[in-house]
Amino acid sequence: MKKEKVDILIIGAGPSGSVAAAYLFNAGFKVKVVEKNKFPRFVIGESLIPRCMDHFEAVGLLDCLKKKKFELKTGARFLQGPKVCEFDFSKKHTKGWDWTWQVPRAEFDKTLTDELLSRGVDIEFEKEVLAVDFKEDRSVTTIMDEEGNSSEIEAKFIIDSSGFGRVLPRLLDLEKPSEIPKHSSIFTHVKDVRRPEGWEGHRITFDIVSQETWLWVIPFSNGYTSIGYVGPTEYLESFEGPTEEKLRQMMKLSDHYHDRFEGLPYEFEPKMIKNIAKSVKQLYGKGYVLTGNSAEFLDPVFSSGVTFATESAHLSAKLIAKELKGEEVDWETEYSQYMLEGVDVFSTYVKEWYTGNLQKIFFNDSENPVIKEQICSVLAGYVWDKTNPFVKNHHRLVKAVAHFTDLEKENASLS
Repeated sequence: MKKEKVDILIIGAGPSGSVAAAYLFNAGFKVKVVEKNKFPRFVIGESLIPRCMDHFEAVGLLDCLKKKKFELKTGARFLQGPKVCEFDFSKKHTKGWDWTWQVPRAEFDKTLTDELLSRGVDIEFEKEVLAVDFKEDRSVTTIMDEEGNSSEIEAKFIIDSSGFGRVLPRLLDLEKPSEIPKHSSIFTHVKDVRRPEGWEGHRITFDIVSQETWLWVIPFSNGYTSIGYVGPTEYLESFEGPTEEKLRQMMKLSDHYHDRFEGLPYEFEPKMIKNIAKSVKQLYGKGYVLTGNSAEFLDPVFSSGVTFATESAHLSAKLIAKELKGEEVDWETEYSQYMLEGVDVFSTYVKEWYTGNLQKIFFNDSENPVIKEQICSVLAGYVWDKTNPFVKNHHRLVKAVAHFTDLEKENASLS
C-alpha cells in the first residue's frame, strides 16, 4: 500500500479547503488536499456575501477569481407580494467589502483549485476517505481511488473541509441535531432567455411566498440563473411527482417570477436536499479541526455558507501554523468560541426569519435607515463586529424591533 507523510491533510477542495491550503502552502508547510469528486462538479452555495472577500484576498486567491468576471452582487432584494426590501452593501454599519459575486460553483471552485495546482499545491481528485486513525502525535488516513486502490496519508493535522460530505463528523460520531427548523430545498439552473435588461435582470432576489417558504433567483454572468425553493420539509414533499414536476408546481407560487421562467427547460433534473441545517458536538479535537459545512450549516436564506467556510478555514489554518511552529493555541477560545459566536448571530437571524419577526422589520412601511444599515452588516457577513447593536444584542434586538413594529401598526390602525 502506498504511504506518504505530510504536515497537513485537507479533506475537500471547495472554498474552505482551498483557502486553508493556500494559507498553509504560502506559510511553507507540506499540504495535501484530497477531494472525493472530479472538478468541475455541481454544488450549491452560489450566492456569496462580502465578508468572504477578505479571506480570498488574504491568501492570494482574489485575482484569479476577478479574471472570471462573475456576476457582481452589491446587495440583495427581498419581495413579499407587492412589498420590496432592498439592501445595499455600500450602506452598512461595518466597514468592509461593498460587493461580492453570484457564482456557478462548478466554475468558481475549479478556478480556485486550478490556481492552487499552478502554484504547486498537491491536490488529488476522486479520492475518498475511508478511515482515520488518530495516534499520539499524528493521524493515518486511508483513502481509496476510483479503481478501488487504497493508500495511506500520515499527517500532523487534519482539516475537514468536506462540506456536506461531513467526513470526520460521520467517522467520529460528531453529528448532533440542529436547532434550526427542518427545511429542505429544491433547485436547478435555467438558461435565462427572458432575463430583463439592466439591474432587474441581474440582481439576486428572494421572493417570499409564505412566512416559511421562499424562492431564490440568482442570475449568473454566463446567461444562466439558479432558481430554488426553500420551505418546511413536509410542505415540499407534499407536491406530487418527480422533482421537476414539484419545482414547476412551486414556480406557479411566484407572481413575480412565474412568467420569466414558465416553460423553460431545466438544465438538470432539480435536486432536493432534505433537512438542510447541520450541527456537530464539537468543532475540533486533538489533531483535527472542522471547517465550513462539515461543521455547521444553518440555512441558505442569508447566503452565509461560503463565508463561514472561508472564515473557519482561514482562522483554523492560522492556528494550525502556530501550533506546528511550537506556539500555544487555545482552540476552545481562539477557534470554537469565536466561530460559534458568529454562528449564533446568524442563527438568530435565520430563526427570526422563520418566526416572521425579521420579515416584519424588512417589510415595515416606515423604514429606519440606521437599523437597516446595522442589519445590512449582518447580511454582509460582518457578524463579529460588536460595535453593531444587531450583533452585540442580536438575541433580543430583533424581537424588540419586531414588537415595536407591531405596536406602530396597531396605533396606526386606531388613529
